[in-house]
Amino acid sequence: MPILNRAAELQDEVSEWRRYIHARPELLYAVENTAAFVAAKLQEFGVDEIVTGIGRTGVVGLIKGKGEGSRTIGLRADMDALPLTEITGKPWASITPGKMHACGHDGHTAMLLGAAKYLAETRNFNGDVAVIFQPAEEGGGGGNLMVQDGMMERFNIHEVYGMHNLPGLPVGHFAIRKGPIMAATDEFTVTIKGRGGHAAQPHRTIDPIAIGAQIVTNLQMIASRSADPLRSVVVSVTKFNSGFAHNVIPNDAVIAGTIRTLDDDVRDLAEARLKQVINGLVAAHGAEADINFHRNYPVTVNHATETGHAIAIATDIAGAANVNPEIDPMMGGEDFSYMLNARPGAFIFIGNGDTAGLHNPAYDFNDEVIAHGISYWVRLAEQRLGA
Repeated sequence: MPILNRAAELQDEVSEWRRYIHARPELLYAVENTAAFVAAKLQEFGVDEIVTGIGRTGVVGLIKGKGEGSRTIGLRADMDALPLTEITGKPWASITPGKMHACGHDGHTAMLLGAAKYLAETRNFNGDVAVIFQPAEEGGGGGNLMVQDGMMERFNIHEVYGMHNLPGLPVGHFAIRKGPIMAATDEFTVTIKGRGGHAAQPHRTIDPIAIGAQIVTNLQMIASRSADPLRSVVVSVTKFNSGFAHNVIPNDAVIAGTIRTLDDDVRDLAEARLKQVINGLVAAHGAEADINFHRNYPVTVNHATETGHAIAIATDIAGAANVNPEIDPMMGGEDFSYMLNARPGAFIFIGNGDTAGLHNPAYDFNDEVIAHGISYWVRLAEQRLGA
């Protein structure tokens, strides 16, 4: 079936909500105004139970179906923005300097609100639907904190689903895959402790910059020589800070970066090899290293059965030709991974059309996507709860 007629009718209203949120971006957990807007809308829709403050500033609304049932399906959207200055020039552009919705979380929140309104009107399902509005996806791990707060148990959630827009994928298209779909996003910071001195007398120093340069080069051997070439790993050094004068070799240097992997074995290997490479190189040159390795978001892994349900619903809405069931995994990260570690479910991409890319100051969510997203959420809830 195509998009729902009621979803199409809601598009203009939901677009207004989306643009209101877009103009008022908030970062990480400081999404109090967005969360209040969400809670007020859920109250207006007649949602049965509205709980705020889950995961510090998250919101969950529970919608009860007409028929009896003991199962609950969770539908999740993220609310936070990014620390960027918007350059779109749109009438609804950010009114807060240095903050903007550059990843489409405004659209995700608005689409889930539209689905909540529809589901509260019709209640054509058995059991309950939990609409989950999460803070701090952009590096804060809000999904993890909501899980730690007992969200799954409190609302008796059996399955959980997420959705993210994807620039470059046409509007009305969906893309998904079983298994790993987004990467683990580990981070490292290394302080190389050498011995400074005059640049004209390098033999009297232990040069942390020269050692750091070797580390940067040799870390690439993890991907090219340590890991199975058929199993993805990306090692990127993104910071290298040291020195203060042309004629002084400094005492220390700091390098930092990220490692992206798609399975836990390679993740373990990459961490171990990073530490071995760094410790070996600094020891060879008489220096020391302080290594801070932080395991950030885990791999986002779609469960096979639930991915099949998501593919079937997307195909009902968009047609088989417009659903890619085997998209290549992406090396970006997602803290929806924590929810998928807690409950079976699936994460799907919805086309944003020919727009600027995510995390780009020229990006804007495409409002033409809204009816497709609402239809997906509604049909998924009704199908999984026996409409």
